[in-house]
Amino acid sequence: MIKVIVTGICGRMGRRIATLLGDGIELIGATESKGHPSIGEDAGEVLGLSKKGIIIEESLEKIIAQGDVIIDFTMPQATLTHLRFAVKETKGMVIGTTGFNNEELSEIERLANSIPCLLSPNMSVGVNLLFRLADEAARALGDKYNIEIVESHHRHKKDAPSGTAKKIAEILAQARGIESKKVAIHSLRAGDIIGEHTIIFAGEEERIELVHRAESRDTFARGAIRAAKFIAQASPGLYGMKDVLCRGPESNRHGGNASNGF
Repeated sequence: MIKVIVTGICGRMGRRIATLLGDGIELIGATESKGHPSIGEDAGEVLGLSKKGIIIEESLEKIIAQGDVIIDFTMPQATLTHLRFAVKETKGMVIGTTGFNNEELSEIERLANSIPCLLSPNMSVGVNLLFRLADEAARALGDKYNIEIVESHHRHKKDAPSGTAKKIAEILAQARGIESKKVAIHSLRAGDIIGEHTIIFAGEEERIELVHRAESRDTFARGAIRAAKFIAQASPGLYGMKDVLCRGPESNRHGGNASNGF
């Protein structure tokens, strides 16, 4: 049985991940940010489930020794703090947090030399297929087609553009041989939109669009759980969802961050 600690368990993603855990993977610990009203309460009761006997803690450091893998969808600074604890205790980690700057990403890469760590801006199977299709379309259509990315999320999402949109821009730029900043991204923040990404290839006489719409956060949560199962068996190194979806944990020790498509 793989023992998982979910940080930010009361957040949108934390709730869904903790609720969907099962089939060889179980929740044994939970944390929330300092001052959160649910700290000290039973995680099961907070999630609307039966009482689990798992108290929501303020500090990951207090409970990290009990777990095998930490799943983290929080904020960049909190995630880095959690990752440092994971390295200290030699625990695997799955990171779905977005909004990291280049310096923070470099620290994640360095720390992942010591533990198995998966970093992905989006853990949906469909989005990871979109990454591959974007690359193929950009290469096939060439520079006579203008490229634009439009991404929409709920009004509470703090980072813009989304991590997924940035990843798409990187893939398109690499396919075209240009800098990613030359790929335009338009961000919308409104209502309770879970996540939508549209890639537009516009030519003189036609337009091609690739679209992914998330209908539920469960698609991301199930991907994160699948990633945790992968990381529990992996060697130290930085991985992406490509490794989870297409390879075994020993087949690409440090290639996961290079490409998150299929």
